[in-house]
Amino acid sequence: THGRGHTRRTCVVLQAHEREQEVLHDDDASSYPYVVVGGGNAAGYAAKAFVEAGATDGQVCVLGDEPYVSYERPALSKAYLFPEKPARLPGFHTCVGGGGERQEPEWYAQKGVDFRTRARVVRVDAKAKEVHTAAGDVVKYEKLVMATGARPTDLYKDFKMEGADGTGIYYLRDVADADQIVQGIQTAKQGGGKAVVIGGGYIGLECAAALCLNGLDVTVIFPEDYIMQRIFPKEISEFYEKYYESKGVKFLKGRVISLFSCNESGKICKVNLKDGMELPCDMVVAGVGARPNVEMLQGQVEMEAGGIKVNGQMQSSDPNIFAIGDIAAFPLLCEGGKVQRSEHVVNARLTAAHAVKSIMEPEAKTEYDYLPYFYSRVFDLSWQLYGVNEGDHVMFGTPEEKKFGAYWIRDGKVVGAFMEGGSAEDFENIKKVAKARPAAPSKEDLQSMGPDFASKL
Repeated sequence: THGRGHTRRTCVVLQAHEREQEVLHDDDASSYPYVVVGGGNAAGYAAKAFVEAGATDGQVCVLGDEPYVSYERPALSKAYLFPEKPARLPGFHTCVGGGGERQEPEWYAQKGVDFRTRARVVRVDAKAKEVHTAAGDVVKYEKLVMATGARPTDLYKDFKMEGADGTGIYYLRDVADADQIVQGIQTAKQGGGKAVVIGGGYIGLECAAALCLNGLDVTVIFPEDYIMQRIFPKEISEFYEKYYESKGVKFLKGRVISLFSCNESGKICKVNLKDGMELPCDMVVAGVGARPNVEMLQGQVEMEAGGIKVNGQMQSSDPNIFAIGDIAAFPLLCEGGKVQRSEHVVNARLTAAHAVKSIMEPEAKTEYDYLPYFYSRVFDLSWQLYGVNEGDHVMFGTPEEKKFGAYWIRDGKVVGAFMEGGSAEDFENIKKVAKARPAAPSKEDLQSMGPDFASKL
């Protein structure tokens, strides 16, 4: 059944910001050789890989719950929130972030990919090999690629925090969320101009920078001793804390929120901390982690590390179901096959391509070999980190000049490398170090050599 099955196609026009997106829908129950559930970052790259692998007209169906075809999510916490020349769709549809073609709705139509927007999947029946949508559509598959991503941890829904169900609190995952934050910024400007950000990780800090650029008075609250504690040693974090503070951002470290106070209209107006401190606010942005969307397959496939357990081909315990992106718990080869998830856009892109290769070329049996990677761009800063941030770390460079870095040494080898303010060549060199895991010289030599150690590898 490698055709489209008994389908009838209609064209639905959806308003999306300043332009219309034409998206192809199927009226009746249909069957496809390849179905992708989730219309996010990874799904766009999976569609690209299927097309490049020769999937012909009508073989691929993508089911996404947003009104847009796939786009590059990292833009949402960066350029989308800028006060001047902000990023907007269709400018950052996949696969521009990975250096590829911009896949607008017309691209999917031309390639014969049935990308259904506003198609929220509510159930997967692995035995029947069926996907069910909220609208009652049933889509049959031969091979299923789960790309459902993660959702922000919600302070009210997940923790039942008092007052967290008020208005004026924002989370960030999709365009709709980002649009609400943009509106919230304008409303806050008309009020007292005070913003509170909860969380000292990726989303919290990138949003804090954007709020600051928009002229708001920003306070960041988090329970850890310093920002980015999961990724950075204290020396690196202190540089970024001081830089943010030089821009007017305030940090409340080691603090825990007890509740939110709301005004008569139900809008959050104050953040109350457990130590008794109260912070008046005009908007709150919460970046307190994410939860993988794997519930639809609970009890149908093996789970591990909070996600769907897959092998080196991104294949789950059900041979017809593959998982990619945030939800895939895969063996990390550079760490001896330790099973882990990676909520990162590069992993989303690479797992998408790898899963499709495994489906289209099953005889290849290529193992997914991922090099952990982190990056961020805020204000006029830009950093990258490759490999494993474990063991002893050695700092190098001059933070005052906004060009410095670190290496991580474990068991006599350099297993990770970080750099702020490096050139494209510098970043490529530290990537090579993390990949090669060379023997480490003395800490003194490594510190004095700095980026030269990487360039001379």
